[in-house]
Amino acid sequence: MATVNLTDDGVQVNTEKDNVAIRKVFATVPGGKALDVTGFAPLVINAGHPIIFETATKEYKPLPVNAGQTAYASLPTGHVYAGVLIASILTKKASAAILTQGVINPEACPYDFATVAAAVKTAMPLIGQQAD
Repeated sequence: MATVNLTDDGVQVNTEKDNVAIRKVFATVPGGKALDVTGFAPLVINAGHPIIFETATKEYKPLPVNAGQTAYASLPTGHVYAGVLIASILTKKASAAILTQGVINPEACPYDFATVAAAVKTAMPLIGQQAD
């Protein structure tokens, strides 16, 4: 089961795009979730990042990114889309608030959302996508 390290090392997260990426919040995963970040290289998971759920282990995870950390990777086998991260967090303190119903701005998401937009819309029809 995923755990969260609560020790503070003094690293700051830039949250200036959080309110732009997440336009409206109507429903969330109650109480949030600790994310399994095994193998996730970026130091920060930014607001608007898709969150996935591994059906076998029941773990929530950030959608993987490619090796160059420039785009989302494909949805791994045995996973489904679960929501979208509401607020930017440190990977090492991956305690996440997850949007399940609301509106996001795909242009303010951390990576090119066009690569996953159709799949996210199909899997999570209660999360609208509206650019500025």
